[in-house]
Amino acid sequence: MEELRLSTVDYGGPHLTGAERSRRVFRCETLPGRVAQAVAMPTLVNYSGDEEFCSAGAMYSNLMDSSLILSLGPYVDVYCPPRKRSRISAPFVFCGEVEQEKQVSIDVLPDECLFEIFRRLPEGRERSACACVSKRWLLLQSSIRRTEICADKPVLTESSKTKDASVEEIDEESDGHLSRCLEGKKATDLRLAAIAVGTSSRGGLGKLSIRGSNSTRRVTDLGLSAVARGCPSLRVLSMWNVSSVGDEGLSEIADGCPMLEKLDLCQCPLISDKGLVSIAKKCPKLTAVTIEGCANIGNESLEALGRFCPNLAAVSIKDCPLVGDQGIASLVSSASSVISKIKLQTLNVTDVSLAVIGHYGKAVTDLSFTGLYNVTERGFWVLGNAVGLQKLKTFSITSCQGVTDLGLEAVGKGSPNLKQLNLRRCLTLSDEGLKAFTRSAASLESLLLEECNRITQAGVLGALSNCGDKLKALSLVKCMGIRETLSGLTHLAPCKSMRYLAIRNCPGFGSAGLAMVGKLCPKLQHLDLEGICGATDAGLLMLLDSCEAGLVKVNLAGCINISDAVVAALTRLHGETLEVLNLDGCRRVTDESLVAIAMNCSLLVDLDVSNSGVSDFGVAELAGAKQLDLQILSLSGCSNVSDKSITFLCNLACSLLGLNLQLCSSISSRAVGLLGEQLWRCDILY
Repeated sequence: MEELRLSTVDYGGPHLTGAERSRRVFRCETLPGRVAQAVAMPTLVNYSGDEEFCSAGAMYSNLMDSSLILSLGPYVDVYCPPRKRSRISAPFVFCGEVEQEKQVSIDVLPDECLFEIFRRLPEGRERSACACVSKRWLLLQSSIRRTEICADKPVLTESSKTKDASVEEIDEESDGHLSRCLEGKKATDLRLAAIAVGTSSRGGLGKLSIRGSNSTRRVTDLGLSAVARGCPSLRVLSMWNVSSVGDEGLSEIADGCPMLEKLDLCQCPLISDKGLVSIAKKCPKLTAVTIEGCANIGNESLEALGRFCPNLAAVSIKDCPLVGDQGIASLVSSASSVISKIKLQTLNVTDVSLAVIGHYGKAVTDLSFTGLYNVTERGFWVLGNAVGLQKLKTFSITSCQGVTDLGLEAVGKGSPNLKQLNLRRCLTLSDEGLKAFTRSAASLESLLLEECNRITQAGVLGALSNCGDKLKALSLVKCMGIRETLSGLTHLAPCKSMRYLAIRNCPGFGSAGLAMVGKLCPKLQHLDLEGICGATDAGLLMLLDSCEAGLVKVNLAGCINISDAVVAALTRLHGETLEVLNLDGCRRVTDESLVAIAMNCSLLVDLDVSNSGVSDFGVAELAGAKQLDLQILSLSGCSNVSDKSITFLCNLACSLLGLNLQLCSSISSRAVGLLGEQLWRCDILY
């Protein structure tokens, strides 16, 4: 490394005499790039203070041993001949005594001087190289704002103005495209500082996620401040379970990142209204805010968001005890509010909040309520009758005791464009309310009922009949109230628009219900009957015969009572359209089913026969089918499949991408190793 040659000047403070000053010898190690040039600047040379500029170095007993040419006088010059990576230091001479010279280091300079050096460095390799020298240099560089960097701007000629203008425009569009995610032990202030320095010259940081924090070296306001100073292009900030960042760090983000569009705060106990209000006031481009488990954020923050963020479109608030009706009302009723998505979960809000949303939510398209235990039937009734939810398309309600037959019917009438309704654990809703809602909801396309135990089979089939040619998807999950009671349902009209039907883990749904569903839904394409233990061959055969359009995806996992007869009928009637088939856990399904699949299914790409009765013979038949192009095959838990199947599976090398052989006790690890050499494109689970 080259050495700098500095003549001594009046340096060292007023307590030294002129002769002592003249004997000072200074040497600096050259740093990468322009640092060496910056060291010699007058600001540093004329610096005076009490700190020693030199550090300990080598001592020579004889001046001739140093092989240096010294010119000693009132002003001392040290001449070092060019030498590769020279580390020789000249001695100090005081009153005829030879003293040990201290090695010179730029690190003895105060932060103010280093700051002036670093802000004159060009962006890119030089700045990153200096940041790698020490923790102090890294933190100093991360404290420099982009506006404080002295960047040399080229002088534009008339001929190049147009070209440079287009380049600047392109750079602005590409700014902020980098994403970084820190999790657990990696989430520290030093890493954030390194990100702030390193990404500035490579497109700029656009998205930052911090998940969890180190127990000893946590992310604090210091790390977030470094990001704020070095990453003005930041658009998305997500902090989950970060307990040591408070209002100061968030305020720094507000000052340094005016382009912020999305903010996600989860389990951040030190952040209060003060920090979020700063974001609202200084980040006008904010479009989405998520607040979860922040005990110190309340109504004041929501008022500021509604007042200062004209582009705010999505708000999600969960488990914030200080948030009440006042905050929700101020947010939604703001004159500049264009909020289209609102999600409220486990909040201390009442019917007042629902009334305000129903009246002012004219731009709302997605609405989600979860665990609003203080909301009654009156709140949902007013929500629908306020006639403000004209654009509402998706509505999800979970664990809200106020959802009654009357309230749900009002929502159906007040939301003419509602297309999707999800009801989970609504224990007070009955068949009458469901049928009334489906009659009034003129645009309903998707309906989900999960753990709504007062809904019976009669209510479900009645809702299907009421939807006519609108409803496209119906999902029933864990509805324990469904029983085989079909009396008086023969007059129901078919729902010819239905394409997707899922009845999962509803033990009361049996063969008679499946047969009725087949009559009501003749255009089914996706059928999911996972866990329907009451499904038998007779009911499923009637359902399959009624499907006119051709089934594409069929899930019969856990239907323990079906046999090869159902699979044979399925492949015969729908083999030309079937793409996905799941028979996991169907113990009565044997090789006969695989033979039928091999003969009739030309489009099948995903087959799961895990925990079934298939054996090597069935695998051989499946692998020998020339028209099959299987991509995913699962044989997990098939004890009758042995090493003999390895040769057959190799025939699927051209198409197979995923193979599951877990818990296949008759297949050895050696055979799987040989299979892996043949199916090198395939991911094998064993």
